[in-house]
Amino acid sequence: MLSMQFIRENADRVRHDMLLRNTAAPVDRILQLDEERRQLLQQVEHLRARRNVASKAIGASRDRAEREVQITEMRLVGEEIDRLDSQLRKVEQELQEKLLDVPNVVDPSVPPGPDEHSNVVVEQVGAIPAFDFPPRPHWELGPLLDGIDFDRGVKMSGSRFFVLRGGVARLQRALIQLMLNEHTAAGFTEHYLPDMLSEESLYASGQLPKFRDNLYRDAEEDYYWIPTAEVAFVNLYRNEIIPAGRLPLRFVAHTPCFRREKMSAGRDVRGIKRVHQFEKVELFVYCEPEQSEGELELLVRRARLIPELLGLPYRLVQLCTGDLGFNATKTFDVEVWSPGVGEWLEVSSASNCLDFQARRANIRYRPTPEAGARHPHMLNASGLALVRTLIAVLENFQQPDGSVLLPEVLRPYMGTDLLTPPA
Repeated sequence: MLSMQFIRENADRVRHDMLLRNTAAPVDRILQLDEERRQLLQQVEHLRARRNVASKAIGASRDRAEREVQITEMRLVGEEIDRLDSQLRKVEQELQEKLLDVPNVVDPSVPPGPDEHSNVVVEQVGAIPAFDFPPRPHWELGPLLDGIDFDRGVKMSGSRFFVLRGGVARLQRALIQLMLNEHTAAGFTEHYLPDMLSEESLYASGQLPKFRDNLYRDAEEDYYWIPTAEVAFVNLYRNEIIPAGRLPLRFVAHTPCFRREKMSAGRDVRGIKRVHQFEKVELFVYCEPEQSEGELELLVRRARLIPELLGLPYRLVQLCTGDLGFNATKTFDVEVWSPGVGEWLEVSSASNCLDFQARRANIRYRPTPEAGARHPHMLNASGLALVRTLIAVLENFQQPDGSVLLPEVLRPYMGTDLLTPPA
Protein backbone atom coordinates (compact mmCIF):
# COMPACT_ATOMS: atom_id res chain seq x y z
CA MET A 1 0.00 0.00 0.00
CA LEU A 2 0.97 3.63 -0.25
CA SER A 3 1.95 5.22 3.05
CA MET A 4 -0.40 7.78 4.55
CA GLN A 5 2.42 10.29 4.54
CA PHE A 6 2.97 9.77 0.81
CA ILE A 7 -0.74 10.24 0.03
CA ARG A 8 -0.88 13.33 2.26
CA GLU A 9 2.14 14.89 0.54
CA ASN A 10 1.32 13.69 -3.01
CA ALA A 11 -2.47 13.67 -3.16
CA ASP A 12 -2.58 15.27 -6.62
CA ARG A 13 -0.21 12.65 -8.04
CA VAL A 14 -2.24 9.81 -6.50
CA ARG A 15 -5.44 11.20 -8.03
CA HIS A 16 -3.70 11.73 -11.40
CA ASP A 17 -2.28 8.19 -11.45
CA MET A 18 -5.69 6.70 -10.69
CA LEU A 19 -7.13 8.60 -13.65
CA LEU A 20 -4.37 7.12 -15.81
CA ARG A 21 -5.33 3.66 -14.56
CA ASN A 22 -9.07 4.22 -15.20
CA THR A 23 -9.78 3.37 -11.59
CA ALA A 24 -10.94 5.12 -8.45
CA ALA A 25 -10.22 5.12 -4.74
CA PRO A 26 -11.57 7.36 -1.95
CA VAL A 27 -8.58 9.70 -1.68
CA ASP A 28 -10.64 12.62 -0.34
CA ARG A 29 -12.17 10.42 2.35
CA ILE A 30 -8.72 9.08 3.23
CA LEU A 31 -7.39 12.61 3.70
CA GLN A 32 -10.43 13.50 5.82
CA LEU A 33 -9.97 10.41 8.00
CA ASP A 34 -6.28 11.16 8.35
CA GLU A 35 -7.06 14.67 9.59
CA GLU A 36 -9.68 13.31 12.02
CA ARG A 37 -7.18 10.73 13.26
CA ARG A 38 -4.50 13.33 13.93
CA GLN A 39 -6.95 15.61 15.73
CA LEU A 40 -8.19 12.77 17.91
CA LEU A 41 -4.63 11.71 18.71
CA GLN A 42 -3.80 15.26 19.71
CA GLN A 43 -6.84 15.45 22.00
CA VAL A 44 -6.11 12.09 23.60
CA GLU A 45 -2.45 12.93 24.15
CA HIS A 46 -3.41 16.28 25.70
CA LEU A 47 -5.87 14.65 28.11
CA ARG A 48 -3.41 11.92 29.05
CA ALA A 49 -0.74 14.51 29.78
CA ARG A 50 -3.25 16.44 31.89
CA ARG A 51 -4.19 13.26 33.78
CA ASN A 52 -0.53 12.44 34.45
CA VAL A 53 0.09 15.89 35.93
CA ALA A 54 -3.07 15.67 38.03
CA SER A 55 -2.17 12.19 39.29
CA LYS A 56 1.11 13.51 40.64
CA ALA A 57 -0.66 16.45 42.25
CA ILE A 58 -3.23 14.15 43.86
CA GLY A 59 -0.47 11.97 45.26
CA ALA A 60 1.29 14.99 46.76
CA SER A 61 -1.84 16.71 48.13
CA ARG A 62 -2.55 16.67 51.88
CA ASP A 63 -6.00 18.22 51.53
CA ARG A 64 -8.54 15.39 51.42
CA ALA A 65 -11.38 17.49 50.02
CA GLU A 66 -9.18 18.88 47.29
CA ARG A 67 -8.03 15.37 46.41
CA GLU A 68 -11.62 14.15 46.10
CA VAL A 69 -12.43 16.99 43.71
CA GLN A 70 -9.37 16.21 41.61
CA ILE A 71 -10.11 12.48 41.60
CA THR A 72 -13.69 13.14 40.41
CA GLU A 73 -12.40 15.49 37.73
CA MET A 74 -9.81 12.93 36.53
CA ARG A 75 -12.49 10.23 36.44
CA LEU A 76 -14.37 12.39 33.96
CA VAL A 77 -11.14 12.93 32.01
CA GLY A 78 -10.63 9.15 31.91
CA GLU A 79 -14.12 8.64 30.54
CA GLU A 80 -13.45 11.25 27.85
CA ILE A 81 -10.19 9.49 26.95
CA ASP A 82 -12.08 6.20 26.63
CA ARG A 83 -14.70 7.85 24.41
CA LEU A 84 -12.04 9.43 22.18
CA ASP A 85 -10.04 6.17 22.04
CA SER A 86 -13.14 4.32 20.83
CA GLN A 87 -13.74 6.98 18.20
CA LEU A 88 -10.06 6.85 17.21
CA ARG A 89 -10.18 3.06 16.72
CA LYS A 90 -13.18 3.41 14.39
CA VAL A 91 -11.44 6.13 12.37
CA GLU A 92 -8.23 4.11 12.15
CA GLN A 93 -10.11 0.98 11.05
CA GLU A 94 -11.94 2.83 8.28
CA LEU A 95 -8.73 4.58 7.24
CA GLN A 96 -6.90 1.24 6.99
CA GLU A 97 -9.72 -0.26 4.91
CA LYS A 98 -9.75 2.72 2.55
CA LEU A 99 -5.95 2.65 2.13
CA LEU A 100 -6.19 -0.95 0.90
CA ASP A 101 -8.27 0.28 -2.06
CA VAL A 102 -5.57 2.64 -3.37
CA PRO A 103 -3.44 1.18 -6.22
CA ASN A 104 0.28 1.70 -6.61
CA VAL A 105 1.65 4.83 -8.26
CA VAL A 106 2.50 4.74 -11.96
CA ASP A 107 6.12 4.95 -13.07
CA PRO A 108 6.61 8.07 -15.24
CA SER A 109 8.06 5.92 -18.04
CA VAL A 110 4.81 3.94 -18.48
CA PRO A 111 3.05 4.86 -21.75
CA PRO A 112 -0.39 6.44 -21.22
CA GLY A 113 -3.47 4.70 -22.55
CA PRO A 114 -6.92 3.52 -21.46
CA ASP A 115 -6.59 -0.24 -22.09
CA GLU A 116 -4.53 -3.06 -23.64
CA HIS A 117 -4.88 -1.56 -27.11
CA SER A 118 -2.46 1.19 -26.02
CA ASN A 119 0.27 -1.23 -24.93
CA VAL A 120 3.58 -0.69 -26.72
CA VAL A 121 5.46 -3.44 -28.55
CA VAL A 122 9.08 -2.87 -27.55
CA GLU A 123 10.60 -5.65 -29.64
CA GLN A 124 9.60 -8.69 -31.70
CA VAL A 125 12.02 -11.61 -31.87
CA GLY A 126 11.88 -14.48 -34.35
CA ALA A 127 10.02 -14.84 -37.60
CA ILE A 128 6.40 -15.94 -37.57
CA PRO A 129 6.49 -19.41 -39.19
CA ALA A 130 5.07 -19.92 -42.66
CA PHE A 131 3.23 -23.19 -43.18
CA ASP A 132 2.51 -24.88 -46.49
CA PHE A 133 -0.66 -26.28 -44.91
CA PRO A 134 -3.38 -24.70 -42.73
CA PRO A 135 -1.96 -24.81 -39.16
CA ARG A 136 -4.26 -26.49 -36.69
CA PRO A 137 -5.22 -24.83 -33.40
CA HIS A 138 -4.35 -26.78 -30.25
CA TRP A 139 -7.98 -27.76 -29.71
CA GLU A 140 -7.62 -29.85 -32.88
CA LEU A 141 -3.99 -30.91 -32.39
CA GLY A 142 -4.48 -32.05 -28.80
CA PRO A 143 -7.24 -34.59 -29.51
CA LEU A 144 -5.43 -35.70 -32.69
CA LEU A 145 -2.39 -36.55 -30.53
CA ASP A 146 -4.69 -38.09 -27.91
CA GLY A 147 -3.00 -35.61 -25.56
CA ILE A 148 -5.76 -33.12 -24.60
CA ASP A 149 -9.15 -34.42 -23.49
CA PHE A 150 -11.66 -31.60 -23.23
CA ASP A 151 -14.79 -33.72 -22.78
CA ARG A 152 -13.54 -35.62 -19.74
CA GLY A 153 -12.22 -32.45 -18.10
CA VAL A 154 -15.68 -30.90 -18.45
CA LYS A 155 -17.35 -34.13 -17.25
CA MET A 156 -15.24 -34.20 -14.09
CA SER A 157 -15.17 -30.52 -13.18
CA GLY A 158 -17.13 -28.32 -15.61
CA SER A 159 -16.28 -25.77 -18.26
CA ARG A 160 -12.66 -24.60 -18.68
CA PHE A 161 -11.17 -27.75 -17.20
CA PHE A 162 -9.22 -30.29 -19.23
CA VAL A 163 -7.11 -33.44 -19.06
CA LEU A 164 -3.59 -33.84 -20.47
CA ARG A 165 -2.32 -37.33 -21.17
CA GLY A 166 0.56 -39.22 -22.68
CA GLY A 167 3.12 -37.25 -24.64
CA VAL A 168 1.38 -33.90 -24.15
CA ALA A 169 1.28 -34.35 -20.36
CA ARG A 170 4.95 -35.29 -20.48
CA LEU A 171 5.64 -32.22 -22.64
CA GLN A 172 4.17 -29.94 -19.99
CA ARG A 173 6.32 -31.61 -17.33
CA ALA A 174 9.39 -31.21 -19.56
CA LEU A 175 8.68 -27.50 -20.04
CA ILE A 176 8.35 -26.99 -16.28
CA GLN A 177 11.60 -28.87 -15.62
CA LEU A 178 13.42 -26.85 -18.29
CA MET A 179 12.25 -23.60 -16.74
CA LEU A 180 13.19 -24.60 -13.19
CA ASN A 181 16.61 -25.83 -14.28
CA GLU A 182 17.37 -22.64 -16.21
CA HIS A 183 16.30 -20.29 -13.43
CA THR A 184 17.95 -22.16 -10.58
CA ALA A 185 21.18 -22.30 -12.60
CA ALA A 186 21.00 -18.48 -12.72
CA GLY A 187 20.90 -18.22 -8.92
CA PHE A 188 17.17 -18.30 -8.13
CA THR A 189 16.46 -20.46 -5.08
CA GLU A 190 13.74 -23.06 -5.70
CA HIS A 191 10.84 -23.24 -3.25
CA TYR A 192 7.97 -25.62 -2.64
CA LEU A 193 5.05 -23.45 -1.52
CA PRO A 194 1.57 -23.99 -0.06
CA ASP A 195 -1.24 -23.98 -2.60
CA MET A 196 -3.68 -22.63 0.01
CA LEU A 197 -3.15 -19.40 1.94
CA SER A 198 -4.91 -17.46 4.68
CA GLU A 199 -7.03 -14.39 4.06
CA GLU A 200 -4.34 -12.29 5.75
CA SER A 201 -1.85 -13.46 3.12
CA LEU A 202 -4.16 -12.42 0.28
CA TYR A 203 -4.59 -8.96 1.82
CA ALA A 204 -0.84 -8.61 2.28
CA SER A 205 -0.09 -9.40 -1.37
CA GLY A 206 -2.79 -7.08 -2.74
CA GLN A 207 -5.25 -9.68 -4.11
CA LEU A 208 -7.79 -8.72 -1.45
CA PRO A 209 -10.06 -6.90 -1.28
CA LYS A 210 -10.03 -5.89 -4.97
CA PHE A 211 -9.95 -9.34 -6.65
CA ARG A 212 -12.13 -11.34 -4.26
CA ASP A 213 -14.52 -12.37 -7.06
CA ASN A 214 -11.67 -13.94 -9.04
CA LEU A 215 -10.38 -16.14 -6.19
CA TYR A 216 -11.33 -19.65 -5.14
CA ARG A 217 -11.97 -20.05 -1.41
CA ASP A 218 -12.51 -22.92 0.99
CA ALA A 219 -15.28 -21.41 3.13
CA GLU A 220 -15.08 -24.01 5.90
CA GLU A 221 -11.39 -23.49 6.68
CA ASP A 222 -11.19 -19.92 5.27
CA TYR A 223 -8.29 -20.76 2.96
CA TYR A 224 -7.79 -19.29 -0.51
CA TRP A 225 -6.35 -21.30 -3.40
CA ILE A 226 -3.40 -19.35 -4.76
CA PRO A 227 -3.92 -17.43 -8.02
CA THR A 228 -0.13 -17.28 -8.43
CA ALA A 229 2.99 -18.15 -6.42
CA GLU A 230 3.63 -14.41 -6.15
CA VAL A 231 1.10 -14.32 -3.30
CA ALA A 232 3.01 -16.92 -1.31
CA PHE A 233 6.38 -15.30 -1.97
CA VAL A 234 5.14 -11.93 -0.70
CA ASN A 235 4.21 -13.57 2.59
CA LEU A 236 7.44 -15.49 3.20
CA TYR A 237 8.76 -12.66 5.38
CA ARG A 238 5.48 -11.07 6.49
CA ASN A 239 5.89 -9.15 9.77
CA GLU A 240 9.66 -9.74 9.74
CA ILE A 241 12.82 -7.68 9.45
CA ILE A 242 15.33 -9.20 7.00
CA PRO A 243 18.88 -8.96 8.39
CA ALA A 244 21.55 -6.80 6.74
CA GLY A 245 23.43 -8.26 3.80
CA ARG A 246 20.69 -10.66 2.66
CA LEU A 247 19.26 -8.70 -0.27
CA PRO A 248 18.66 -9.26 -3.08
CA LEU A 249 16.71 -12.48 -2.51
CA ARG A 250 15.77 -14.26 -5.75
CA PHE A 251 13.25 -17.09 -5.66
CA VAL A 252 11.58 -19.48 -8.10
CA ALA A 253 8.72 -21.95 -7.65
CA HIS A 254 6.45 -24.15 -9.70
CA THR A 255 2.84 -24.17 -8.50
CA PRO A 256 -0.65 -24.69 -9.78
CA CYS A 257 -2.71 -21.51 -10.06
CA PHE A 258 -6.46 -21.19 -9.56
CA ARG A 259 -8.57 -18.34 -10.98
CA ARG A 260 -12.26 -17.89 -11.62
CA GLU A 261 -11.48 -15.92 -14.82
CA LYS A 262 -14.59 -13.79 -14.37
CA MET A 263 -12.73 -10.85 -15.89
CA SER A 264 -12.31 -12.71 -19.19
CA ALA A 265 -16.02 -12.44 -20.03
CA GLY A 266 -16.50 -11.71 -23.71
CA ARG A 267 -13.08 -13.04 -24.74
CA ASP A 268 -12.41 -15.98 -27.01
CA VAL A 269 -11.99 -18.83 -24.52
CA ARG A 270 -11.79 -21.79 -26.89
CA GLY A 271 -9.28 -24.49 -26.03
CA ILE A 272 -7.11 -24.07 -22.97
CA LYS A 273 -6.01 -20.43 -23.31
CA ARG A 274 -8.11 -19.31 -20.35
CA VAL A 275 -8.80 -21.94 -17.72
CA HIS A 276 -9.52 -22.14 -14.00
CA GLN A 277 -6.47 -24.28 -13.12
CA PHE A 278 -3.05 -24.08 -14.75
CA GLU A 279 0.65 -24.43 -13.92
CA LYS A 280 3.19 -21.67 -13.66
CA VAL A 281 6.86 -21.20 -12.85
CA GLU A 282 7.13 -17.94 -10.92
CA LEU A 283 10.16 -15.72 -10.30
CA PHE A 284 10.22 -13.34 -7.34
CA VAL A 285 12.72 -10.82 -5.98
CA TYR A 286 13.17 -8.91 -2.72
CA CYS A 287 15.72 -6.12 -3.15
CA GLU A 288 16.85 -2.72 -1.92
CA PRO A 289 15.02 0.21 -3.55
CA GLU A 290 18.13 1.28 -5.43
CA GLN A 291 18.34 -2.18 -7.05
CA SER A 292 14.78 -2.62 -8.27
CA GLU A 293 15.11 -1.16 -11.77
CA GLY A 294 18.05 -3.47 -12.47
CA GLU A 295 16.16 -6.43 -11.00
CA LEU A 296 13.22 -5.73 -13.31
CA GLU A 297 15.58 -5.87 -16.27
CA LEU A 298 16.91 -9.19 -14.95
CA LEU A 299 13.41 -10.66 -14.66
CA VAL A 300 12.56 -9.55 -18.20
CA ARG A 301 15.74 -11.27 -19.46
CA ARG A 302 14.84 -14.45 -17.59
CA ALA A 303 11.32 -14.45 -19.03
CA ARG A 304 12.61 -13.88 -22.57
CA LEU A 305 15.16 -16.66 -22.27
CA ILE A 306 12.62 -19.50 -22.33
CA PRO A 307 10.96 -18.71 -25.69
CA GLU A 308 14.44 -18.09 -27.10
CA LEU A 309 15.58 -21.55 -25.96
CA LEU A 310 12.42 -23.09 -27.39
CA GLY A 311 12.75 -21.24 -30.68
CA LEU A 312 9.34 -19.59 -30.33
CA PRO A 313 8.55 -16.24 -31.97
CA TYR A 314 7.83 -13.78 -29.18
CA ARG A 315 7.48 -10.10 -28.49
CA LEU A 316 8.15 -7.85 -25.53
CA VAL A 317 5.30 -5.48 -24.68
CA GLN A 318 5.23 -2.62 -22.20
CA LEU A 319 1.83 -2.24 -20.57
CA CYS A 320 0.17 1.15 -20.69
CA THR A 321 -1.25 2.92 -17.63
CA GLY A 322 -4.77 1.58 -18.16
CA ASP A 323 -3.60 -2.04 -18.31
CA LEU A 324 -1.30 -2.03 -15.28
CA GLY A 325 -2.03 -4.41 -12.44
CA PHE A 326 -3.16 -3.04 -9.07
CA ASN A 327 0.20 -3.72 -7.36
CA ALA A 328 2.52 -2.79 -10.22
CA THR A 329 4.17 0.51 -11.02
CA LYS A 330 5.65 -0.79 -14.30
CA THR A 331 5.13 -4.02 -16.26
CA PHE A 332 6.52 -5.76 -19.34
CA ASP A 333 4.71 -8.73 -20.89
CA VAL A 334 6.28 -11.52 -22.93
CA GLU A 335 3.91 -12.86 -25.57
CA VAL A 336 4.49 -15.90 -27.79
CA TRP A 337 2.96 -16.41 -31.22
CA SER A 338 0.47 -19.21 -31.68
CA PRO A 339 -0.21 -19.81 -35.39
CA GLY A 340 -3.18 -22.14 -34.95
CA VAL A 341 -4.95 -19.74 -32.61
CA GLY A 342 -3.69 -16.86 -34.74
CA GLU A 343 -2.78 -14.53 -31.87
CA TRP A 344 -0.08 -13.52 -29.43
CA LEU A 345 -0.48 -15.24 -26.05
CA GLU A 346 0.86 -13.69 -22.87
CA VAL A 347 3.15 -16.12 -21.03
CA SER A 348 4.83 -13.71 -18.61
CA SER A 349 4.28 -10.39 -16.89
CA ALA A 350 7.36 -8.91 -15.24
CA SER A 351 6.41 -6.21 -12.74
CA ASN A 352 8.10 -3.85 -10.32
CA CYS A 353 5.84 -3.24 -7.33
CA LEU A 354 8.27 -0.97 -5.42
CA ASP A 355 7.56 -1.19 -1.66
CA PHE A 356 3.79 -1.41 -2.18
CA GLN A 357 3.44 -5.07 -1.12
CA ALA A 358 6.17 -4.83 1.53
CA ARG A 359 4.14 -2.15 3.33
CA ARG A 360 0.97 -4.23 3.18
CA ALA A 361 2.86 -7.26 4.52
CA ASN A 362 4.89 -5.25 7.07
CA ILE A 363 8.21 -6.50 5.71
CA ARG A 364 11.39 -4.54 6.33
CA TYR A 365 15.14 -5.02 6.01
CA ARG A 366 18.26 -3.44 7.46
CA PRO A 367 20.72 -1.95 4.92
CA THR A 368 23.47 -2.35 7.57
CA PRO A 369 23.40 -3.94 11.04
CA GLU A 370 23.24 -0.50 12.67
CA ALA A 371 20.78 1.10 10.25
CA GLY A 372 17.09 1.63 10.75
CA ALA A 373 14.72 -0.77 9.02
CA ARG A 374 13.35 0.08 5.56
CA HIS A 375 10.78 -1.52 3.28
CA PRO A 376 12.31 -3.59 0.45
CA HIS A 377 11.10 -3.47 -3.12
CA MET A 378 9.38 -6.55 -4.54
CA LEU A 379 9.26 -7.74 -8.14
CA ASN A 380 7.71 -10.73 -9.87
CA ALA A 381 7.59 -12.42 -13.27
CA SER A 382 6.30 -15.63 -14.75
CA GLY A 383 9.09 -17.74 -16.02
CA LEU A 384 6.87 -18.97 -17.79
CA ALA A 385 3.17 -19.76 -17.54
CA LEU A 386 1.70 -23.00 -18.78
CA VAL A 387 -0.52 -23.97 -20.62
CA ARG A 388 0.03 -21.18 -23.12
CA THR A 389 3.68 -22.10 -23.55
CA LEU A 390 2.50 -25.65 -24.23
CA ILE A 391 0.02 -24.32 -26.82
CA ALA A 392 2.76 -22.36 -28.57
CA VAL A 393 5.09 -25.38 -28.79
CA LEU A 394 2.35 -27.62 -30.18
CA GLU A 395 1.15 -25.07 -32.73
CA ASN A 396 4.52 -23.69 -33.91
CA PHE A 397 6.17 -27.08 -34.40
CA GLN A 398 3.23 -29.03 -35.84
CA GLN A 399 3.68 -31.09 -38.98
CA PRO A 400 1.15 -31.74 -41.78
CA ASP A 401 0.13 -35.12 -40.31
CA GLY A 402 -0.56 -33.63 -36.87
CA SER A 403 2.72 -34.74 -35.30
CA VAL A 404 4.88 -32.21 -33.43
CA LEU A 405 8.63 -31.94 -33.98
CA LEU A 406 9.96 -31.03 -30.54
CA PRO A 407 12.46 -28.20 -29.98
CA GLU A 408 15.97 -29.57 -29.48
CA VAL A 409 16.21 -28.21 -25.95
CA LEU A 410 13.27 -30.39 -24.88
CA ARG A 411 14.39 -33.67 -26.45
CA PRO A 412 16.63 -34.77 -23.53
CA TYR A 413 13.65 -34.28 -21.19
CA MET A 414 11.24 -36.10 -23.50
CA GLY A 415 13.44 -38.97 -24.71
CA THR A 416 12.16 -38.39 -28.23
CA ASP A 417 12.16 -35.74 -30.93
CA LEU A 418 8.60 -36.24 -32.12
CA LEU A 419 5.07 -36.42 -30.73
CA THR A 420 2.93 -38.48 -33.09
CA PRO A 421 -0.79 -39.25 -33.34
CA PRO A 422 -1.68 -42.79 -32.23
CA ALA A 423 -1.93 -45.37 -34.99
